[in-house]
Amino acid sequence: MTRPAATRPYQICNNCIMDTSDSQIVFDDTGKCEYCQNYYSNILPNWHTDERGAREIQAQIDRIKRDGEGKPFDCLIGLSGGVDSSYLVYIAKEKFGLRPLLYHVDAGWNSQEAVNNIEKLVDGLNLDLFTEVINWPEMRDLQLSFFKAGVPHLDTPQDHAFFAGLYNFAAKNKVKYILTGANFSTECVREPLEWHYHASDLRQLHDIQNRFGTRKLKSFPTAGILKFKLFYRFVKGVRVVKPLNYIPFFKEAAMDELVERFGWQRYPHKHYESRFTRFYEGFWLRKKFGYDKRRAHFSSLILTGQLARDDALVKIAQSPYSDEQVRQDFEFISTKLGIEQSELQAMLDGPNRTFRDFKNIMPIMDLGAKVLRALGIQRAIIR
Repeated sequence: MTRPAATRPYQICNNCIMDTSDSQIVFDDTGKCEYCQNYYSNILPNWHTDERGAREIQAQIDRIKRDGEGKPFDCLIGLSGGVDSSYLVYIAKEKFGLRPLLYHVDAGWNSQEAVNNIEKLVDGLNLDLFTEVINWPEMRDLQLSFFKAGVPHLDTPQDHAFFAGLYNFAAKNKVKYILTGANFSTECVREPLEWHYHASDLRQLHDIQNRFGTRKLKSFPTAGILKFKLFYRFVKGVRVVKPLNYIPFFKEAAMDELVERFGWQRYPHKHYESRFTRFYEGFWLRKKFGYDKRRAHFSSLILTGQLARDDALVKIAQSPYSDEQVRQDFEFISTKLGIEQSELQAMLDGPNRTFRDFKNIMPIMDLGAKVLRALGIQRAIIR
């Protein structure tokens, strides 16, 4: 296996398109990367979307229904308007006959497509939706803190609000089951932590806000990893179910079905249902750090047979959106954050930092990952 050096020549996997923009990536003697090796040796043999998977998920569905008898809903689903969560909502109601309550966090950055998709699913499936609106002054201040910190993981404020709000709601309202759209089909290759650090590290979130923020986070939803992994799981009894890992799930086919069934609207790339995330992933992360999350997204699709490698190479060579769209979003983001474009540009040009430059709980994260991997619960590479 080729180990990363302090300075190394450029190399790209000959099977997917992950490359040395992940500074810790490892290649074997044939030129295949560790993500591919892990997929073939660890994920694929343990991933069942056939009759076995159908039996396993049905047993979980039956348990959810039994535990939900007499209650207004039997599970909770976080809905962003993206394809994974949208398709999950659809099959939960139509295929499995569940009675989910839909939960959405409005962090102030929803695109028109996201709003449309949420409305179409709620109306088309006759489901109830609970929307938690994040306090904008707190959200704005926290996001500016991450910009000022110069770290790559600018989406942590949104991501933390999404999952913390979801788990807090479940625990508070005694909901035993959270269904998520997490899946191997589109996420078997995970972004390395240097690109996108754990949004669940509450210690780091507070450290960055304490250093760069101007206000206290009084109503912003928070939940550290120990709280939702241990307290909510073993004391509150909140369990997470990932149905998309047990059924055939193909991104393009799923979107086609959603479009035909509900008038669902497509969007250019994974996570672009948020206007902020589109700007952050499509421009800021690529321009400032040289990280392109599409490498991981496309590589997942290559490994699961949904995208040819040659086509992925063509796609990754193209900008996610035009210079004019970047200009418009640069103006929009700065205006919404209440700063001049020159201030945003100064932060873009400023020093680059990593999660290691701030307080963190990586030793605990690493230990937890090793335990979960040993137990066969965590199969994707996270490092």
